[in-house]
Amino acid sequence: MSKMSTEVRHTLNGATMGTRWSAIFLGPAGMDLRPVEAALQAAVDRVDAQMSPWKPDSDVTRLNRAAVGIWQTIPEELTRVLRAALRIGAQSNGLFDIGVGDLVSAWGFGPRGSVPDAGLITAQIGRRRRAAHEFVELDAANRRVRRQAPEALDLCAIAKGFAVDEMMQVMVAQGFSDVLVSIDGELSARGRRPDGTPWAVAVERPDHERREPLGVLPLADRAVATSGDYRHWVTVGRAKLSHVMDPRLGGPARNRVASVSVLHSSCMEADAWATVLMVSGEDTGPALARERGLEALFLLRDGIEIRPYGVGPAFERAPALAI
Repeated sequence: MSKMSTEVRHTLNGATMGTRWSAIFLGPAGMDLRPVEAALQAAVDRVDAQMSPWKPDSDVTRLNRAAVGIWQTIPEELTRVLRAALRIGAQSNGLFDIGVGDLVSAWGFGPRGSVPDAGLITAQIGRRRRAAHEFVELDAANRRVRRQAPEALDLCAIAKGFAVDEMMQVMVAQGFSDVLVSIDGELSARGRRPDGTPWAVAVERPDHERREPLGVLPLADRAVATSGDYRHWVTVGRAKLSHVMDPRLGGPARNRVASVSVLHSSCMEADAWATVLMVSGEDTGPALARERGLEALFLLRDGIEIRPYGVGPAFERAPALAI
């Protein structure tokens, strides 16, 4: 769709994955938005129906119920996400692990309930875990998968990013060239705002009690995803423990990283790698980001202060981030 003087800003949003999706884009004044809205809703509904651990009839729930060692046919979208998840799991030496469904549930972040289960948590202590890329076999060509261990798969650290990529594909297919789509802290931008400047994305202050921006990130023809300890957490004693699982600990990650935002051409990749860097911690995370060629912003807790630490051109130029 070529830029025209009659183009105006349009906004659409809807429900998905227990939250909201949003699309902001330039298009002709007076255009019928209903087909665009329907296509976007169908895209996110498809991802949710396949990958939600809360839906008893989702494909990932069906896979988790299946007997060990038995091939299961899966949809094309789930095949793509599993292939990426297993690859990133291997590249990160298991720091990204979709086989932590039991840990997610034990700590109260899954469909079983919102209260940690002491019995399930105790059962994980000292247990040797195999990462998903070691026990999940994927036959991508034939769209089938099987588990060789009875571990529950959880795709929550990659599915939203994938859904954002699917939303952007919808918008591109319909001919829009200036678009910002998002689900929570996962966003993808194409083109520019009406005034010709990049889309402006807020970097949220990692505060457990209130939501406010810490800075602003200009985003053009890129995606960004954020993993943090401040949105979903449980209180144990005097500690607030996040929903981000560290497979090495068999429970929530415990380090000084409050959040990590990753820039990437793919929101799915940014989503997964943000989790990896969050789990890696303040010492290993930045080094791993450099090793993988990632652009990442770490927000570190330093007492009651938040200290930003950037890796890559977009974040090492701190003044450009307006933090």
